[in-house]
Amino acid sequence: MASLFGIQKITAQEPAQDWANLKEFQEANALISTTEIEPNRVVFMGNSITIGWLNSRPMFFKNKPYINRGISGQTTPQMLIRFRQDVIDLKPKVVVILAGTNDIAGNTGPSTIEMIVDNIKNMAELAHTNNIKVVLSSTLPVYDYPWKPGLEPAQKIIALNALLKEYAKEKGHLYLDYFSAMADERNGLPKKYAEDEVHPTIAGYQVMEPLVEAAIKKALE
Repeated sequence: MASLFGIQKITAQEPAQDWANLKEFQEANALISTTEIEPNRVVFMGNSITIGWLNSRPMFFKNKPYINRGISGQTTPQMLIRFRQDVIDLKPKVVVILAGTNDIAGNTGPSTIEMIVDNIKNMAELAHTNNIKVVLSSTLPVYDYPWKPGLEPAQKIIALNALLKEYAKEKGHLYLDYFSAMADERNGLPKKYAEDEVHPTIAGYQVMEPLVEAAIKKALE
């Protein structure tokens, strides 16, 4: 990369990085009709846990007005950048936001709990402004990240979830508590729900499914 007086310049051989991976769903979004909208369309915004849900349990999404917009590895600032394209522009009635664990893992650099909450608040405010009901999901339990061990995330996730629950109550959003239904005595995910203790197994998703459907139903009332 060329540099002049400390300023980096992108050459023709070095295309700009798509940091938020906006290209991931651009073609799929273009195929979705926003003129003939399903009356109860729901967008699932998230990371590998969200897209893994579609891959592991496609029958849960089949023949339902559910749109999955999870991207593996993503953090909340990346989701915030693509929130308009991948959520608002699809004109859903409800958005289910499941985010935060990759921030705690430091996937895109250091992040405080307050920074994570601020990004999720920004997504919720954008949704509310566009008449989209918000379901704020608790971050799933994690005792340790296999790709970055030693961070001791369990208590950080508990603190994050407490702030999300408080914010949801304050603003009238729905708080979806996966954590309480899935955490073990370590405040982590047991292997029956996640073999790597982070990404749900089919059994893990089967715990989550009735919880999210109840939240969606309540949001649509």
